[in-house]
Amino acid sequence: MLSRKNKLILLKLLSLFSVVRGYNILIIVLAQYLTSVFILAPNIQLRDVLFDPNLFVIVLASAGVIAAGYIINSFYDKEKDLINRPQKTMLDRLVSQQTKLTGYFVLNFLSVVLASYVSFRAVLFFSGYVFGIWIYSHKLKKTPFIGNLVASVLSITPFFAVFIYYKNLDEVIFVHATFLFLMLVMREMVKDLGNLTGDIAQNYRTVPIIYGEKTSKKLITLLVIASGLPIYLLLTVYEVGYMYVFFYISLGVLLIFLIALWKSKDKTHYIWLHNILKLIIVSGVFSIVLIDVDMILDRILW
Repeated sequence: MLSRKNKLILLKLLSLFSVVRGYNILIIVLAQYLTSVFILAPNIQLRDVLFDPNLFVIVLASAGVIAAGYIINSFYDKEKDLINRPQKTMLDRLVSQQTKLTGYFVLNFLSVVLASYVSFRAVLFFSGYVFGIWIYSHKLKKTPFIGNLVASVLSITPFFAVFIYYKNLDEVIFVHATFLFLMLVMREMVKDLGNLTGDIAQNYRTVPIIYGEKTSKKLITLLVIASGLPIYLLLTVYEVGYMYVFFYISLGVLLIFLIALWKSKDKTHYIWLHNILKLIIVSGVFSIVLIDVDMILDRILW
């Protein structure tokens, strides 16, 4: 049996993991490596990609900045989250605000220092990323629609770090990125619909608060329709291997999502819709390996 002291330590570790949303960071790290292996550097030996120290540092620095971003968001949203997500917030509060702020500064500092191992440009990139997250959390988050767009841009920024490193700016990469960006914007807007109570209490100026839920649903509908363009291009113009299965399934799921969106009326419904979009995003990460299934074995044995 664990002693009371050990239980408290374990709970604080779980709290810290919850604050930095460790599960999200693990998905992003995996996505960066899969993107590097199957999209950005398909002609480089697998072991050279996986054991590239520069790529490892970029991924590690990205994880540090993202973790720090979640911490500062938790700091600014503590009152709102207590209303919208009381159970998670109570767990998060096991870590003091002082500890969170210390962790925020330490993680950002270490991330920029790590970036200096790669290049001065990497230092500038991650410094800008840190500033972008801070200005979003401090100012832009409460701006209707702009806050959603900026949050989505910040979510895909770690992938641009890898794009720049490999200097691979093929059109297909931007089409993939556009699809991901649209999913992220939709997710942010659905999150606003589910967070109405807390947002109103804390004077947030989100789209559903300023313009109404119906307008918010119309904008999300337009984003769903817009996502059809990158899906169409990826299915007809570019070579995506067996990943076409993912995009066809995504079309069906988005249609169901759209029907459910207009029938949704309370927080529980919006949580389900948010989870549907999250499932599409996470499934897309794992589906990257379907781009070239034969290459998987070839590159492992290469």
